[in-house]
Amino acid sequence: MANKTKPPADYDEIPELTDADFARARPFKEVFPEQFASWKRGRGRPTVETPKMHIGFRLAADVVNGIKATGRGYNARVEKLLRDALAQGKL
Repeated sequence: MANKTKPPADYDEIPELTDADFARARPFKEVFPEQFASWKRGRGRPTVETPKMHIGFRLAADVVNGIKATGRGYNARVEKLLRDALAQGKL
């Protein structure tokens, strides 16, 4: 069981929020747009001009197992094979 501690003495001075308080509430990014924008810069993956797309299709189990057996980075190798086949007009 968690060890419960007594709340600070000034905790009772914090009023409970009312429905009116919640009705007046606004998203942080609306109230402080500059600060929100500064937090967003430089976080996560950098944007790219042509992002990769996620697709889904089914392949035979032996094909998938064979591809995965080639080790780490098999996604990039499969992409290269498809690019080469497209360039040669095989697809």
